[in-house]
Amino acid sequence: MAKKPIIDPLESARYGLHGFIVTMTAPDEIIKGTIFINAARIEAIIPDGKPIPETLADCKVYKTKGTIYPGFIELHNHLSYNCLPMWNVPQKYDNRAQWSGIDPYRQNISYPMNLLGKTKGYVEAIVRYVECKCLAGGVTTSQGIMLFSNAGIKKYYRGIVRNVEETADATLPNVDAHIPDITARDAEKFSKQLQKSSCLLLHLSEGTNASARKHFERLQLSENEWAIGPSLAGIHCVALQPKDFVIMKQKGASMVWSPFSNLLLYGQTADIKSAKESGITIALGSDWSPSGSKNLLGELKVAKLYSDANGKLFSDYELIAMATKNAARIIKWEKELGTLEKGKRADLVVIKGMGNDPYKTLLQASEKSITLVVVNGTPRYGDASLMRPFGSKGTEAKTISGKPKLFNLLQLTQDPVVGTLTLAAATQRMKEGLLNIKKLATRSVPLRGMLDKQGNRFLVPLKAQPVANAEPEWVLVLDHNEDEGEAVRPNFDPMAKHGLPFKKIAPMEITPDVLTPIKLDALTVATDRTFFKKIAEQMNLPDYIKTGLKKMYADL
Repeated sequence: MAKKPIIDPLESARYGLHGFIVTMTAPDEIIKGTIFINAARIEAIIPDGKPIPETLADCKVYKTKGTIYPGFIELHNHLSYNCLPMWNVPQKYDNRAQWSGIDPYRQNISYPMNLLGKTKGYVEAIVRYVECKCLAGGVTTSQGIMLFSNAGIKKYYRGIVRNVEETADATLPNVDAHIPDITARDAEKFSKQLQKSSCLLLHLSEGTNASARKHFERLQLSENEWAIGPSLAGIHCVALQPKDFVIMKQKGASMVWSPFSNLLLYGQTADIKSAKESGITIALGSDWSPSGSKNLLGELKVAKLYSDANGKLFSDYELIAMATKNAARIIKWEKELGTLEKGKRADLVVIKGMGNDPYKTLLQASEKSITLVVVNGTPRYGDASLMRPFGSKGTEAKTISGKPKLFNLLQLTQDPVVGTLTLAAATQRMKEGLLNIKKLATRSVPLRGMLDKQGNRFLVPLKAQPVANAEPEWVLVLDHNEDEGEAVRPNFDPMAKHGLPFKKIAPMEITPDVLTPIKLDALTVATDRTFFKKIAEQMNLPDYIKTGLKKMYADL
């Protein structure tokens, strides 16, 4: 089998960016100066007043008039769903099983995504849109989007935003992800999987009741032996008790915190005070737009509000570390990313302004104030004035809250699934598809004989016929939907505690009568006129989130 080409070749222009440089190596390591970038790496960081080496004397320097941070690394997001708007959660839940199969959830989330994600012409639009949504929020790395073809091939989408699961780069080891529960009978097998993995992201105890905590208890192999190790990163961890975090720390594990989604669904989040006291490394994830933040910038704000309301658990530096250096450390990428240092990859975010408190500058900024996002040394998104000097080829204009921005979507190693599809075309296609989803359902039919291993059906336009030897047609693998006949949360299955077979899930029938028009979720909070109104209507959110979040977007 031919070796896959590296997703991000070590190629980029040679240039410098001047501003306040927040290295994230330590709280006080903030430099007013110039960061020089060459061939995708940081060539040097030169403070103002220090001589510029002769080797850099002819390097073009651009004055950002802003503050420069490492690119945001997100370790939990179901990206495929991020075209959907925030769900108005109808009640407080105790665990995931209580909401994942109810009619309002299926009608607004799982049904639409099963239809669009498996209908010809929409897969590439979804992927393009949600990736641009990441860039507009300063995210340079996230969990990936898995695709499945009519040829029986599974792969992760290879895009501009790095995905942690498949890099084709030995210096950025692949991360494993595991959504289903670990049952007692599978714990030994899971323990062996952990030992082979550099990092394994596991949905762990998502919920507040005893059933949710069983997910953690199933990891105990004997009195002192656990299927927990340095490669384990537990996502959510809402039901964990203080003693559980001590065990996690003793075994070298870490966690990924998603406070907004947890509060929205369960009315509480992880015991993050105990998690911090245990000393485990904590990263941050926005989960997905139906019950979470639009991007990691928004999740940072919720984490800040929660921290301050519960005794100022974290400094601003510690919060931002969750989206940068901590995340890189958890996935074993710390030698390449997470901080701004000579020799590391040039993934960075620039925020407008050079104030005295750069951490506050970031936490109170909206997407409007993101003036530049660089991935692997290549400027990918930002103010038109900063982006234009790098050339117009591949760029696409977008206005964010009255501010002209440019996306650079040209990629030498672009994935043919999306190809050269523009953001504008993807946006229009998604708007029409979601608004007319009832009509779309009537025009689509199952493609006979084309099922994946779980029995999920491929949908194509009514008159389309499969062509022999045609190019592969790809569909989304929807990682937040349970596959037909499979329970991804068996610990919540009441039959499991009796040692009986798991309850089978009824096949999902997508019919027009259960679908209603849906409005495409806005690309940013800065362009979403209804965002704060939706926040105010959420019954499970604490008042300090409802009143405080708008204030955190100080530039709107």
